[in-house]
Amino acid sequence: MPAKKIRDLAVKTGSYTDRDGNTKGRYKNVGSLMESDDGSKFILLDTTFNPAGVPNPDNRDNVLISIFERAYLLVYEEKM
Repeated sequence: MPAKKIRDLAVKTGSYTDRDGNTKGRYKNVGSLMESDDGSKFILLDTTFNPAGVPNPDNRDNVLISIFERAYLLVYEEKM
């Protein structure tokens, strides 16, 4: 059996205000957390993901990649 996707990896690219006036984060899916048959986990990053393109207002040396359950991003992407 092939490896299965267990989580989505995403970076925050900005924010927006919903119709109720709440500020929400805008995210870009950049890869997947996978699990192989033997239970080991690994990450697949999209080849087009460039960390230098992620907003960095604090001028940090690193990029935060969030881990989301797959259903969360599916609902989020449907709203966009």
